[in-house]
This record gives sequence, C-alpha cells and structure tokens, in this order.
Amino acid sequence: MKSSELALVLALSGFAAAAMAQQSSPAAPPKPAPPALAPVTAPDETKVGPETVVLTVGNVTLTRAQFEVLLSALASNGRPASSAQQKRQVAEQYAELETMAQEARKRKLDESAEVKRMMAIQSDSFLANALAKRITDDTHFTELDLRSYYDQHKPEFEEAQGSHILIRFKGSTVPLKKDEKDLTDEEALAKAQDIRKKILAGADFATLAKAESDDSGSGAKGGELPSFKHGQMVGPFDQAAFSLPIGEVSEPVKTQFGYHIIKITSRNAKTFDEAKAQIEKDLKPKMAKEAMEQIKAHTPVTLNDNYFGDAPAPAPGKAATPATPGK
Repeated sequence: MKSSELALVLALSGFAAAAMAQQSSPAAPPKPAPPALAPVTAPDETKVGPETVVLTVGNVTLTRAQFEVLLSALASNGRPASSAQQKRQVAEQYAELETMAQEARKRKLDESAEVKRMMAIQSDSFLANALAKRITDDTHFTELDLRSYYDQHKPEFEEAQGSHILIRFKGSTVPLKKDEKDLTDEEALAKAQDIRKKILAGADFATLAKAESDDSGSGAKGGELPSFKHGQMVGPFDQAAFSLPIGEVSEPVKTQFGYHIIKITSRNAKTFDEAKAQIEKDLKPKMAKEAMEQIKAHTPVTLNDNYFGDAPAPAPGKAATPATPGK
C-alpha cells in the first residue's frame, strides 16, 4: 500500500471512532422537517476518472481512487457504503474529521509528545490488523487438505435427533418442580429405571416425558430435543447419544443434572461436499492464528517484573514458555 493510502486509512480509524462516538451520544431533540427539495440528479460515475478530485477539505484533496481506498477499508470493517447517499455521508463525515485535524495541526497539537505516542500506537494497531487480514487472505487449501481434515474430524459433521426424560436428584442445577420431592441419587436412579421399564413394556415415551421429566422445556414437547452435534451436550449424554442404536431406549445415563433416559430417532452426517465450504471457512482463521503465534514466538518480549510483578504460573498442562514452532 502506498504511504499516502496508508495515511488515508489510518485517518479512517479516527474517523470510525468519531462516528461511533456520535452514534453512542444521546439523541438530539427532533428538528422540524425541512421543506421538500427538488429531486437530486443521479450521479454519473462514468464521467469521473480515478485521478479526478472528488472531495476537497481545506488544503487536502482526495481523488476518486483515494476516496475508494477509504470506502474499501470501511467495507472490510463491516461498514459498506455503496449507494450515492452512503458515499456522500462518508465524505461529509470524513470532511468533518479532516477539518478538525487541520485545525489541530494549526495549533501544533501534532507536535505534542503524547499525541505522537498515541499516533504511533494507532499506526501499529492498524499494521497488526492489516497483517492479520493479509495472512488470512493468503491462507489457501487444496482439495486434499480439506478432504484430510474431513476424514480426521468426521464426528464434527454428525448430528443426532432424539428425546430424553430427565429425573433430577439433590444438588442438580435443574429447578425442583413445585411440590416435588427432592430425590436422593439412589431414589432418582430407581425412578428412572422404573420409567424405562414402562417404556419397554409399551408405554408411550412422549406421554411419560410430559408427566415425569424434570426438563420442563423438552418435557412439554414429549422429551423432544433440537438436533445437536458432538460436544453440544455434556460428556456422558453425548457419548450415549452417538453410540446408542437408533430407536432403542438407553439405560439411565447420569450427568450433573440427573438421570437421563435417552431415545435417538436419527443420526446423519454431512458429506464432504456438503461440509467443504464450512471446513475452509473454519480453518482459515485457525491457520492464520497459528501463523501469528509463530511470529510471536520468534519475537523476544521482556517485561520488567519490578513494575509488572511476577508472571502468573502457567495453567496446568500449559508450557511455561512458547512451544518451538512446528512442534
């Protein structure tokens, strides 16, 4: 990126902050509606070349090409401006910012040591974000890469659909129903086993769920749960749900919530072609993060413990120092 364009986008950071501050300030009292204006002639961009000046603020001019760098930066930050009205609004807000900046320079505020430090921090922040975006954009995968990930993570693309009946016990975070006895672990297990026997003998699962389940949300629906993937349920429930034969009723499965009687009605997995786009979308930021961690590992950083205090002990299982890249 050219230095002039870099300066323009750096100014955008302050512009965005100013715009956000304006949006967060209390709303001004409503003003009387202005008189109706004649229709505005639609712009003809074919008459405006890249080097044509489209905005002048004091002693600063922006060409169409420079202004569109600003628009591009806005779009990459989730604030696209494509219509003529939106572009005009961006130009007006930028002009307001540039007007204040020019006045600040006249007052030599840009020569202040504190302001210089803040501008340097802002520049570093922009460069760091630009690096992260460049690394992400430059991360690409072959069909073989995506296929290999899919084969190694097939469970992540499997979903289950089913129902359960929950019998809570003392200490469960599930609220106790009104007038219901707070069962011990043994009593809850016995009740769950009795319900399972009734289902195996022909009783309707949904009817018993509505009458007996302590999960009020699914209980009202006959025990039916929304479809779920691996890892979305607590461990013992997840393991049972993805190993239980379709249509069978599980033995009581204990979790911190109580005892669950589970019945899985279907399981299905996305094919590679169905999952490919999602895999690439998920892998890009992950691989970019790993690349940035390697950059950090190669850059020595020293903190003065006399000022910051001793470094906290690493969490269990965590290395005290960054791992060697590639290992």
